Amino acid sequence: MTTLPQAPEIPGAKHLHSGKVRDLYELESGDLLMVASDRMSAFDWILESVIPDKGKVLTAMSLWWFEQLDVPNHIISTDVPAEVAGRAVVCEKLAIYPVECVARGYLSGTGLLDYNATGAVCGIPLPAGLVEGSRLETPIFTPASKAELGEHDENVSYDAVVATVGADTAAVLRDTTLEIYTTARAMAEERGIILADTKFEFGARADGTLVLADEVLTPDSSRFWPADQWSPGKQQPSYDKQIVRDWLQFESGWDRTSGEAPPPLTDEVVERTRASYIAAYEQLTGRKFEG
Repeated sequence: MTTLPQAPEIPGAKHLHSGKVRDLYELESGDLLMVASDRMSAFDWILESVIPDKGKVLTAMSLWWFEQLDVPNHIISTDVPAEVAGRAVVCEKLAIYPVECVARGYLSGTGLLDYNATGAVCGIPLPAGLVEGSRLETPIFTPASKAELGEHDENVSYDAVVATVGADTAAVLRDTTLEIYTTARAMAEERGIILADTKFEFGARADGTLVLADEVLTPDSSRFWPADQWSPGKQQPSYDKQIVRDWLQFESGWDRTSGEAPPPLTDEVVERTRASYIAAYEQLTGRKFEG
């Protein structure tokens, strides 16, 4: 269903907006409170089933990455109301750029679909003969449009980004995206994880400073693969929500073209997905997830 459940009431916070996973509030200070729920989305549907602790894992992982990256970010504080402890952050208001900034170092997902159809991804020509899971010689910037709730982000060309935000800003978004991806990919590889691709969201402060916002390098926004199981030419084992996608497509009996909502996840799929998110967090950070 694309109809969101009602956002929880939080004393001293005014609800502004809800996305597929996050609820956004304004605090009396004027700062924002961003809350990560346990909602799961797949194929542009918000599923009836939730993944316990998912919001806490996403928040903890994002905070860890923000600590590692030498890039301005939107975090002000983790001192949040008790009702959302562990799954929320206080962050600054920014002018958010209407671009999903995607970096790919491996071929999968919509990038593979584009490549199979055109030999290119977002207008960037790639060598012939690449397959599912192929490592790209050089990471590429493959932006997407930001879709409304219930709609799908669409891959767009770099020229479309220039037309949206201007040439100077487009170049900064591209270069910063690739720099962060390259740094994070190397860090993940040291920990036995392949960061196949990821997407970032950026905003600007009043003085024009570029700021990394939203979540960053989580299983919801990235493809994480176990490095010791990487084998191009087939679907890769993953730490992300591919478990849910695969079950919906191949085991549940759900027809994506029917217009009907996906069925509830089985308890086994829920638990496997939860365990996968926690495993990614623990392997990357070296920290124990406390729940």
